[in-house]
Amino acid sequence: MDFLGLKTLTLIKDTVKIVKAKHDILLDPDSFPLDDDKTYELFQRGETVGVFQYESPGMQKHLKDLKPTVFDDLIAMNALYRPGPMEYIPSFVRRKHGDEDIEYDLPAMEEYLKETYGITVYQEQVMLLSQKLADFTKGEADVLRKAMGKKQIAVLDKMKPKFIEQASAKGHDAKKLEKMRKDWEAFASYAFNKSHSTCYAWIAYQTAYLKAHYPAEYMAAVLSNNMNDIKQVTFFMEECKRMKLPVLGPDVNESYYKFSVNKDNAVRFGMGAIKGVGHGAVMTIVENRKKEGHYKSIFDLAKRIDLRAANKKAFENLALAGGFDCFEDTHRAQYFQKEGGDLTFLEKAIKYGAKHQENENSSQVSLFGAASDIQIAEPLVPPCETWGTMEKLAQEREVVGVYISGHPLDDFRTEMKSFCTGTIAYFNDLNPHVNKEITFGGVVTDVQHRVSKQGKGWAMFTIEDYTDTFEFRIFGEEYLKHRHFLMKNNFVHVKTFVREGWVNRDTGKKSDPRLQFNSFQLLHDVMDKYVRKLSIQLNIKELESNKIRNLKELIAMHPGSHLLDFVVYDNREQIKLEMPSRKQKIKVSQELLSELEEQQVYYKLN
Repeated sequence: MDFLGLKTLTLIKDTVKIVKAKHDILLDPDSFPLDDDKTYELFQRGETVGVFQYESPGMQKHLKDLKPTVFDDLIAMNALYRPGPMEYIPSFVRRKHGDEDIEYDLPAMEEYLKETYGITVYQEQVMLLSQKLADFTKGEADVLRKAMGKKQIAVLDKMKPKFIEQASAKGHDAKKLEKMRKDWEAFASYAFNKSHSTCYAWIAYQTAYLKAHYPAEYMAAVLSNNMNDIKQVTFFMEECKRMKLPVLGPDVNESYYKFSVNKDNAVRFGMGAIKGVGHGAVMTIVENRKKEGHYKSIFDLAKRIDLRAANKKAFENLALAGGFDCFEDTHRAQYFQKEGGDLTFLEKAIKYGAKHQENENSSQVSLFGAASDIQIAEPLVPPCETWGTMEKLAQEREVVGVYISGHPLDDFRTEMKSFCTGTIAYFNDLNPHVNKEITFGGVVTDVQHRVSKQGKGWAMFTIEDYTDTFEFRIFGEEYLKHRHFLMKNNFVHVKTFVREGWVNRDTGKKSDPRLQFNSFQLLHDVMDKYVRKLSIQLNIKELESNKIRNLKELIAMHPGSHLLDFVVYDNREQIKLEMPSRKQKIKVSQELLSELEEQQVYYKLN
């Protein structure tokens, strides 16, 4: 027995739980219909991130080409997507779509190879064909499978004449039998058994079905099951963004320990993902909320929950992660403000809650026998400035490991997409980029200016983008020329050149490739420097007066110095008409481009 994919089974179980809690529907994954159009459409689009065994970029590409329509296609793809059989995938795809003839070496083979379009994919097919063509017993067929899979040459040499002889006696062409035998031997070294592939495909189908029908619930379960791996959380948050699924930060009035789905169908961060907020703290917050309803303020929360389970650190990290943002009369900076004393406002709120609970527990009784109702005044919320976006995001990252309410680079998505040739991830291995220029953008998250023993300045600095973070070093002339850009929280656009490493004269060994920093500039200035013209692309079929009016209003709102032109095209007639705007000039900005994307207007930057 082979017990694999246990994490995926947990993922399916967690999704079923979330669907039950949210919709009161009890799903039975074992009874999902195998002809569900929505699920196959998801596979056909290659949108399989988070789908067991089918999520690699290569597999996604082949799924888009194959456009699976039946469960057998998924079983075959699982078996074919491995070193060796991968070379058969293009032929498999062409045969499915009728672009290549389906051929069988012998007509008798059609019975067992029809489902895989004439291509031998599974070990079972070899076993069944050896029985049908050469009258092998089931035991002999299994010995053949084992010998082929384990490359037992002596056993194969012994079985070869028997296979040719017995199959020839049944009237099959000896030349074709010899060709088949060679094909099988080459195939057997990677052959997959169908039963194994079917189990994998069935688990994958269940996950894809859930993703297609309950996307928010499924992605919440995926995030919960990767909660301890920050890189995976970041990766799956990007997938949520692609799916247009909002991922909201933790909230004491909505979150649970794990990720969940709120009433607006948004994925809500789990409080268990916050450092320093233990299971006990989350449980007391959730249980009290279930019993007595939503918390009205930080004071209401401090009064009601078990303060032995939720300590000061838990409160502070919840505040930093945005867990108290639901209390509209206070913002994050206020919780850490000290006014008239050494205590922060958050510490005063905790003290207030503890005092209130102490009073309730002592249940003092007056001389006249009635319970005394001592009112404790709530501390005043201190006025102070709100934190800037960078500080807010940096604090979130500190306590959760990822940016939640946005990414520092979100305002520069266009610059990153249009004017960068590489990402930070490239710098983890520079060998493929030797003698090439890498232009990238990012935010400087750490800088250390140093002086060498010779009195020369140099620096270590860390830049982060959407893919990764990397620590760079810069020396000599390059440092003197670019050091004014090396400031924490600067958004920079950097041009580098990758040079070959030095060769050690004594050992002949080559060092790692070296980086040459050619230019630095602020990401804010990139659009003005590189964009000359905005070209708006309009499909003649989609030209409606309403769309034109909206476009006209939008352009009027963004006057500037960039050239503007329109390209009207008709794909059917293969006609393209370019119409430059003589009078109107425009200011190309992230805001304008986001508006164009929202109105589903295609554009090019030149």
